[in-house]
Amino acid sequence: MKKITIAVMLVSALALTACSKNRFNGQDGTAGAGTIQPGSANDPSSPAYFNQTIGDRVLFAVDQSTLSAEAQSVLTQQATWLSNNPAYSAIVEGHADEQGTREYNVALGARRASAVQSFLIERGVAPNRLKTVSYGKERPLAVCSEESCYAQNRRAVTVLTSAAGS
Repeated sequence: MKKITIAVMLVSALALTACSKNRFNGQDGTAGAGTIQPGSANDPSSPAYFNQTIGDRVLFAVDQSTLSAEAQSVLTQQATWLSNNPAYSAIVEGHADEQGTREYNVALGARRASAVQSFLIERGVAPNRLKTVSYGKERPLAVCSEESCYAQNRRAVTVLTSAAGS
């Protein structure tokens, strides 16, 4: 019985020692709750934040390059982020699903990328910070001959680059 009591006391002492550092204030060398880690998804000026919180892509309807209300909402946030972070430029990639010819889909991807570029410029992003490229159906996210896959592939993706590297 005495050994069990000693063991319980040792385990309790170790547990209390481990809890003595305040991890929520970052005093133990780790980032605490609410602490912004530069470059992470919780840093509003980081590309990770742009990609994960704002969103780096918008989707389109079949054979369309018209921006939906949802796409416009995402792009408005992208424009604000780009305006607040002039160290970054962007390449807007236009994509299409596998339906149709290669030539048709490259042209459709170009129209989608151009629609995004125009929207961002209208919201104050300098034209010299934006480039476009169309991949047509050559870079699908999802590969299957079903609408669920097609819908994911009808997109425009805003890829951040450093302003010096653009």
